[in-house]
Amino acid sequence: MDPARQMCKHFRAMQTALIDSFNRRIEYLRISVTDRCELRCSYCIPKGFTGFEEPEHWLTFDEIERVVGAFTQLGVMRVRLTGGEPLSRGKLPDLAGRLVRIPGLRDLSLSTNGTRLRKLALPLRRAGVTRLNVSLDSLNPERFAEITGGGRLEQVLDGLMAAKEAGFDPVKINMVAMKGVNDGEIVDMVDFCIRYDFTLRLIETMPMGATGREATEHYLDLQEVKRTLQSRYELIPTVMTGGGPARYVRVGGTNLRIGFITPISQHFCATCNRVRLTVDGTIYTCLGQENNLELRPLLRAGVTDEGLKEAICLAISLKPERHEFTTRPDKIVRFMSVTGG
Repeated sequence: MDPARQMCKHFRAMQTALIDSFNRRIEYLRISVTDRCELRCSYCIPKGFTGFEEPEHWLTFDEIERVVGAFTQLGVMRVRLTGGEPLSRGKLPDLAGRLVRIPGLRDLSLSTNGTRLRKLALPLRRAGVTRLNVSLDSLNPERFAEITGGGRLEQVLDGLMAAKEAGFDPVKINMVAMKGVNDGEIVDMVDFCIRYDFTLRLIETMPMGATGREATEHYLDLQEVKRTLQSRYELIPTVMTGGGPARYVRVGGTNLRIGFITPISQHFCATCNRVRLTVDGTIYTCLGQENNLELRPLLRAGVTDEGLKEAICLAISLKPERHEFTTRPDKIVRFMSVTGG
């Protein structure tokens, strides 16, 4: 028996933890429930792109629930629903309500562009989603429309307020920092988050697909941003609940926490604890690699629960040590919306 399958059988027997070949515990699953989005953010989906996955290839809610159940039996405790834009998938609160009842799942969160939160924030909260990340790259309506391919800023701001009214705490704002695009707004965004008690997460651009590689001309090293903010605010190291890679500081004299997500300038591969499941049921073990394993054919061929867990273990055994964004930026051809944010 080859070493990978021996490892899988060991995991199946233990059913307590997923440990990859580099001794990293995998406890966080990000699920893309759709690759579609009504916005066209410049670093995510090309303008005019229509080649989305066909709905008949999407995992059904029953299939997603079954996969999450297998992951939790293997030690995964956190799940995040992503897209594309996850709120464009019909009846998403129903799926959230099903997932939170799965034994072993301790945290269900969601990433969104915020355009549908006015309608769905309260149903999601009642269903059991505990935390929200909302993408917001600009507070300038014209610039926001340019970045998002025509999005309306007021729609997202209204959604943010609806999330607060629904009782989400924290609400995190994800801002992709781009040189020559929105770098002049970072202080404004800090002040906005202080005023409304949001958490701010600053993110470096990544060369995901053709759009991502084009966006790297606007790459902004967040170490530089941090130094700039330190000249204006007192930044105190801190931590936040969650399974993501952000390194946090608190702004002195306020409740604001700022997270820095730095896959390029200060990568966090050594502590990576997550894998991604695409809408068509493919496990990707790294954003910056092509290692993957397709679960949909197994699910629709009637795989047993044990066989499903063995497949998951096999995928984890193939997880690479680190991404290759800096050494082989042309390697990844899929867009960010394909893998899930």
